[in-house]
Amino acid sequence: MKSVAKFLFFLSVLCSSIFCFSLDREAFSITNYDLTVQIDGDLHRLGVRGKITLRNDSLAPQRIALLQVSSSLGWRAVRVGDQAVQYITQTFTSDIDHTGSLSEAIVTLPQAVAPRATIDLEIAYEGVIVLDATRLTRIGTPQDVAQHSDWDQIGADFTAVRGAGYVAWYPIATDSANLSEGDSLSEVLGRWKVREAGSQVHIKIGMARDSRERPGFILLNQPSCFVLYGQISRSQAVTADCKYQSLEQLIPTFVIADYGFVDRPSITVYNLPGDASAAEAYADAAGKLAPFVAEWFGQSREKAKVAELPDPEAAPFESGSLLLTPLANLGSDRVALAAVHQLTHTSLLSYRPWIEEGLAHFAQALYIEQQKGRQTALSYMEQHRSAFIDAEKPTTVPRSEDETNGSLVNTTSEALYRGKAMYVWWMLRDMIGDGALKKALTSYHADQDNDPSYMPRLIAGQSQRDLAWFFDDWVYRDRGLPDFKVDSVFAEKSSTNLFLSTITVENLGAAGAEVPLTVKYPGGEVSQRLVVRGNNKVVIRVETSAAPEEVTVNDGSVPESDTTNNVYKIEAKAK
Repeated sequence: MKSVAKFLFFLSVLCSSIFCFSLDREAFSITNYDLTVQIDGDLHRLGVRGKITLRNDSLAPQRIALLQVSSSLGWRAVRVGDQAVQYITQTFTSDIDHTGSLSEAIVTLPQAVAPRATIDLEIAYEGVIVLDATRLTRIGTPQDVAQHSDWDQIGADFTAVRGAGYVAWYPIATDSANLSEGDSLSEVLGRWKVREAGSQVHIKIGMARDSRERPGFILLNQPSCFVLYGQISRSQAVTADCKYQSLEQLIPTFVIADYGFVDRPSITVYNLPGDASAAEAYADAAGKLAPFVAEWFGQSREKAKVAELPDPEAAPFESGSLLLTPLANLGSDRVALAAVHQLTHTSLLSYRPWIEEGLAHFAQALYIEQQKGRQTALSYMEQHRSAFIDAEKPTTVPRSEDETNGSLVNTTSEALYRGKAMYVWWMLRDMIGDGALKKALTSYHADQDNDPSYMPRLIAGQSQRDLAWFFDDWVYRDRGLPDFKVDSVFAEKSSTNLFLSTITVENLGAAGAEVPLTVKYPGGEVSQRLVVRGNNKVVIRVETSAAPEEVTVNDGSVPESDTTNNVYKIEAKAK
């Protein structure tokens, strides 16, 4: 009877807290993790014990805290000091975990926590992590394709588990994310990353003892604890001890496998048995590319790491300077692009995604240009344009709030901070030149980046140009994309037998840009650059040695919402 009365009392407290007031799943942030993780590969099991610190980020006192882990894990205990606290659990649908749902503990705290105040909880949970792609298959992704993407699992011979956004193996607190609802997942995950950017994480990962020979390395994506050197011997209790000073853009990830490795000054590549030659090829390619990356982004500030995935079709994953990828059957072009991307991360570190990821993609385009020419590089960039073109369609609705929330400095959309940002860096390079941009990038220091204008100030200082309008349209605000149109061309022959063309270019979009314009004539062409602000027209005069036949605005270096009106054919009669 006592237990029944106790449960009814808990329900009454919960009712007054939950049903009269809706649950605020993002009221608390976890500012500190101190977790001990035990792995049993044979049973696919993970057990976690430890302490977390919650901070109330809301404007009101909070008595209810919500903690979430993967739905394949179960809560065992929640305590405050020596006191066990009441909690109930439920399954909460969310695609932030590969199973498509979370095991959510609704915890009633001993007393309300004031805004900005903190409380320490001791927690315990355990369960299994097996291959599970439910969140993808339920939206129609074929099973085999889904498992190449959601490959996280704990196994006897190979273990690889990524964190929030893939597997919630450490506690989180987020609203529901739905892959079928546009950018829902990236938005929810982005808010969580912002709230916990400064969180400190201390994780100890241990292997269960038994009589078998265990896999040889435990890797984590943090420079100070990347690898436990040495073979894990029989019946030996081994723990990898890792501290993340702040999460920022990192996704805590661990890998356990019987790896060999190839070590080079700029990179270490960990390979599975039988793939040593592929690891050698990757390491050699990275070594050759290191000077190119250093010229643009500075010397490496930490060593790059690559760990092989056993599935040759698995989707690569990167976090920090760790890349998880298949090594078998990689062509030389793919190896080079992956290495350039990764080495850029180790040279220029930033917690701002538009800088961190945008520059890594920009570096890939630079490499392609160096190897195969500008047009091939622009074609590569075009492949990324389609990913963000829908998000940038013009609208007649006032979008002052969307302009700020969707800006590159604030966006949580991968399509924007990867693809659109790559174009922004390319446009900046075209405007100020290689030398000025290199100096700005190599002088960047993340610890001095205290406000969004830091990087633009570095660029302005090297270029001696007023680029405030550009950063306002492309970085600080999301004004959509430009839409350039060659409105009219009037050509006349001069007394010196040259042809002077008066060309009007209109920008139908809201974002301005400096764009190339090319006039073609029999036997040649002439190119000039012009700045066309949003919703404006510009008139330019171009001289050619023969009658012009065609005028083209934009060579693909500026992303547009519509490219069908970039070319103006000049009829013979009009000439």
